[in-house]
Amino acid sequence: MRHVTPHGPVVGLVGVLTLLAVLGRATGLGAAGWIVGLASGVALCALLTAGLVRASRRRLLPADRVTLSRAVLVCGVAALVADSVAATVAGTGATDEPTGVLVALASVALVLDAVDGRVARRTGTVHPLGARFDMETDAFLILVLSVAVTRDLGWWVLGVGVARYLLLLVALAARWAPWLRGQVPARLWRKVIAAYQGIVLTVAAAGILPAVAASVAVAAGLGLLVLSFGTEVLTLRRMSVSRRHEVEGLAPRPVVGQMAVDARVLP
Repeated sequence: MRHVTPHGPVVGLVGVLTLLAVLGRATGLGAAGWIVGLASGVALCALLTAGLVRASRRRLLPADRVTLSRAVLVCGVAALVADSVAATVAGTGATDEPTGVLVALASVALVLDAVDGRVARRTGTVHPLGARFDMETDAFLILVLSVAVTRDLGWWVLGVGVARYLLLLVALAARWAPWLRGQVPARLWRKVIAAYQGIVLTVAAAGILPAVAASVAVAAGLGLLVLSFGTEVLTLRRMSVSRRHEVEGLAPRPVVGQMAVDARVLP
């Protein structure tokens, strides 16, 4: 059978390029923004293509298209954040206009986060790849937003952004605990905690809260995130122990008594 490259990820990359061009005209996106935006778009295209091939799929499902739209917006947010960081390092400072555009893009991405899951359920197209795509899009948005607010709240906010990736690194490196690579059942409260991170970081980036209030809100989110990941690890451990007990229970046991009886009746 002739291999056909999924075209959905390529459409996403074209969307990122288009968005970067628009941002270039609207905000004067600099070199750092273009580099990070392009790198994010290429990574999006490559990783999504790999996921589709691994799942033996050629097309995006309806909910995946919504998530892809979110991912394109997040690439734009990443470009704006990179431009802002570069301006801060150069000492030129960030203007209010890019910050407003950043908050607008992040807000739309957060709103669409409530749409893709509903589309998947209504169309009967819930798929593990779609769930993972949605989760990683959320994680990347939280990462870039945490970078955006470090200037005002401090570098500790990066703990919110890198938490997901630290957990993935631990899972990949944990040869002594392969059970960490498992998947826990979906829970609504975990989704709520993840959504809270994006919302509170967007509000903090907008600068509509006093620094103290924003710090408290983000710190609360970090605490909830630690709680969520901690319970996830405990759940994975319990699932691993339960599976091991099930396997041990299914293992055949020698019937010693029957063997002894059979031996006595032999001539």
